[in-house]
Amino acid sequence: MEKKMKRPVAGEALHPKLIVGIGGSAGALDAYKALLDALPSKTGMAFVIISHMNPTAHSHLANILSRHTKMTVMVASMAMPILANHVYVIPPDSDLLMENYSFKVISPRSGRSRQVDLFFISLAQAMGVHAIGIVLSGYDGDGTEGCKHIRAHGGKTFAQDISAEVDSMPLSAQASGCVDFVIPLDKIPGKLKSLAAALKT
Repeated sequence: MEKKMKRPVAGEALHPKLIVGIGGSAGALDAYKALLDALPSKTGMAFVIISHMNPTAHSHLANILSRHTKMTVMVASMAMPILANHVYVIPPDSDLLMENYSFKVISPRSGRSRQVDLFFISLAQAMGVHAIGIVLSGYDGDGTEGCKHIRAHGGKTFAQDISAEVDSMPLSAQASGCVDFVIPLDKIPGKLKSLAAALKT
């Protein structure tokens, strides 16, 4: 009797086709919500939100964002596997890195706000053309250096458009010449879908 192979449920326990790093600081909460509201629940991608938070603050960000998506939203932890159709949030007072489709958490964080750069650089090195960086509202220039690395490794980068409540971070990234797309938040999911479709492997 021929044995039927059990097919994996789409998106479950599978490596994501793209890993999308999303960096933000002041004013970014509404942007995270808008982006998740616009994203389908089954993209085949994973989303990692790197948000500047007070080191002593207990983060409720994952709980807040879970109201804006049907995807599973969780706080990243050491050695946690990165799965498709999941949203991960950086833990408080930590730097977050990744390799081999899993997270590395370094706590306490290294100091001044460089968490977006640090994650984007590790994302670029780990994922190459399968890396996406999105820089949202925030002060200073965190994310700019990371976007340079993502571009250098063949990935794609986005910056929030004029809807950014605090435009320092997205404008810094744009000024560096390392941003591929500056489009409204509700247009980003469609662009991500077309980028994923264009990848051969």
